[in-house]
Amino acid sequence: MKAVIMAGGEGTRLKPLTSNQPKPMLPIANRPMMEHVVALLRQHGFTDIVVTVAYMANAIRTYFGDGSEFGVRMVYATEERPLGTAGSVMNAREELNEPFLVISGDVLTDLDLTSLAEFHKSRGCIATIAIKAVENPLEFGIVITHPDGSIVRFLEKPGWGEVFSDTINTGVYILEPEIFDFIPEAKMCDFAGDVFPALLAAGKPLFGCPSDGYWEDVGTLDAYVRAHQDIMDGKVQVDIEGFPLRPGIWLGEGAEVDPNANLEGPAIIGDNCVIGPEAHIGRYSVIGRNTRVKSGAFIERSVVHDNAYLGQGVRLSGCVVGRSSDLRQGVICEEGVVLGEECFVGAQAVVKAGVKIYPFKTVESGAIVNSSIVWESRGARSLFGRLGVAGLANVDITPELAVRLSMAYASHLKKGDRIVASRDSSRAARVLKRAMMVGCNAAGVNVDDLEVATVPVTRFQIRASSCQGGFTVRLASDDPMSIVIRFFDERGIDLAEPLQRKIERIYYREEFRRALASEIGEIGFPARTLELYAAALLEGIDLPATQAAKFKLVLDYAHGAASLVMPNALARLGADVLVVNPYLSSEGAMDFDQKGRLNRVAELVVASGAHLGAVIDADGERIQLVDDMGHILSSDEFLLLMLSLLTAVKERVRVALPVAASKTAEDICRANGGEILWTKLSSAHLMEVASSEGADFAASQDGGFIFPDFLPAYDGVAALLRLVSLIAGRGLKLSKLVSSLPKVHIAHQGVITPWESKGMLMRAFLEKVRERQVVLVDGVKVVDEDGWALVLPDPEEPLTHVWAESNSEAEARAKAQEYSARLRQLLQQPA
Repeated sequence: MKAVIMAGGEGTRLKPLTSNQPKPMLPIANRPMMEHVVALLRQHGFTDIVVTVAYMANAIRTYFGDGSEFGVRMVYATEERPLGTAGSVMNAREELNEPFLVISGDVLTDLDLTSLAEFHKSRGCIATIAIKAVENPLEFGIVITHPDGSIVRFLEKPGWGEVFSDTINTGVYILEPEIFDFIPEAKMCDFAGDVFPALLAAGKPLFGCPSDGYWEDVGTLDAYVRAHQDIMDGKVQVDIEGFPLRPGIWLGEGAEVDPNANLEGPAIIGDNCVIGPEAHIGRYSVIGRNTRVKSGAFIERSVVHDNAYLGQGVRLSGCVVGRSSDLRQGVICEEGVVLGEECFVGAQAVVKAGVKIYPFKTVESGAIVNSSIVWESRGARSLFGRLGVAGLANVDITPELAVRLSMAYASHLKKGDRIVASRDSSRAARVLKRAMMVGCNAAGVNVDDLEVATVPVTRFQIRASSCQGGFTVRLASDDPMSIVIRFFDERGIDLAEPLQRKIERIYYREEFRRALASEIGEIGFPARTLELYAAALLEGIDLPATQAAKFKLVLDYAHGAASLVMPNALARLGADVLVVNPYLSSEGAMDFDQKGRLNRVAELVVASGAHLGAVIDADGERIQLVDDMGHILSSDEFLLLMLSLLTAVKERVRVALPVAASKTAEDICRANGGEILWTKLSSAHLMEVASSEGADFAASQDGGFIFPDFLPAYDGVAALLRLVSLIAGRGLKLSKLVSSLPKVHIAHQGVITPWESKGMLMRAFLEKVRERQVVLVDGVKVVDEDGWALVLPDPEEPLTHVWAESNSEAEARAKAQEYSARLRQLLQQPA
């Protein structure tokens, strides 16, 4: 008698384990499920096998081939499209001209197939179904029989009110070729739902054969783990690779177990595994072939697939780890965690209970992952990045995440507090802002919704209305697929790092405050915000002198919310303005070619004879400048220009600059009796210093300018208006001012640095340069006669930055290369 193995299943409920392999190839006790089925068939004399395949069919063909390696003969019937259980067998009809057995390739069973075949022959029926009594029949098809075994009725996945029996259809059948008369060709058709009811209706003999053996439909992750436990408890008879080291411990060929390792049975250790000292392999653990388990690892009730790496001190409890996954030192995976194929989990990361991480994902060192990573690009080690919470829109940053994130933010505020919300014009930002407002309201916080607004307007409204904070949702400046959620405190500046960490703790621990129904927050829409903002802007400039200069300007609004602000601000300047990209777009900023936009503005400036041109970014925070000759100013040139103009009109200027700013900027300030307040490179720290230490001016290295007397945060519109006011007072062309600026030569390099080596590297480097002039504001800055070098670990990447300034471009590059080489040498030294 031939046998048919149905092996076309995708195994949707078993994802992420089946994301990159068909369900029959999922390993059980370190062998594919289907291999156990083949062994059972061979044991009962079924050596001529037809395999029906569909999803990832080549994986099955490649592994089993013609079956000779497994003591059987195999041929394959491929479904081009899903045909159902009966349809797939119909697709193999040419091979089935005599009675045949049908069995699924994705079950774990030791049913007595010989007795089933004899029962079928003795009844002389068209179909015999192996039936079995189970405790919970709700997920299966119930079979109701007469005392002689003839079937009366089928019920597919009944409710409890329809449970008239506890015997279920196991999906194991003996069929006569006559069955094909009841199966349509090339159409979706199932045995239990279509064919067997049709047989009963036609009066054909159909019998159920009670079976006492083990049978488990390994259709869920819980069933998958349970199947391994049943194997190790001896509830099902299958072959287990290796030899019994002692009762309940199976050790594969070539496996190495350190004498100081602790093996607590039952457990299965695959071929060529290496178990390190002090490692604990606990009860019901299965370790796949070629897996490395380092010292101090603790594994219990977990299934680890082939070729995995479990670093020192890894802890797994009730988990499944996909093949070739890499878990570094100190990783903790809690109950119910499932990692797909080739996942990387960085050192000290924690994957919380029930989380599923799909194949090829990366979890950064130190991350706490409490929600599944399905479409996301990675699991970050920290929630907040350089600007805020960022990731792919509707992939990393989903509405679900936005609600939880906003609840965490609102939970650090008091019930009844009021915050400000805004967004850019993109649809993605609109959806996520709405989700954020829902979360804030649910935590009892009121929201003033500015709808579409620039970041500076949002900050201004927080301060003007005495709100307790705010947030804005916007597309990333360099990627139309990514979103950034930024949070502000009651001063309108970016959240300080300690507060970011507090919100992260609330988020990861899910310690959200949930307001009662009567305490849920409300949403308001403040009036006259743009009008008040524009009026405050103009208070800081010499309006008569600016109007008298009769400026001609070329401005690019980048399809951003600056187009809502600028008309109010420019109306009283008396300027002649040519505007590029002036309208909002639901796609957000549609042109991310910053260089191309600058070149177009430069061409228009020269063609129109304008005094200057500017590109204001879509967020309204940063500005890039073009002089009257069409020259595009670098960020360093723009900074030096602003400092030169400011120090010319005011003595003893206090300027906040990041520690990587040019020494030339410092020289300009000090030459006029000014003072430099060095800050970290982070925008949050720069704004904090500008706000709290009496700075007159602050600037980043990428076109961000702060005028604390107006707003202690970046504002591109304010920078433009202050600039034209200062130029108007000088009566000089912008190009003349730019040409007189000193040159700046700063070079940058990056040194790849593992996370676990960053602290050691900075300590060793500081010891090497301690006798020299060192600034320790952010990283280690070494100052010498001809410039400086700054060494700073990246907060988000396994990288250490090196910036260097010197008297020429070549000297700056040489200095950066010199310090980079020093760092690489330190990394190669033993800790």
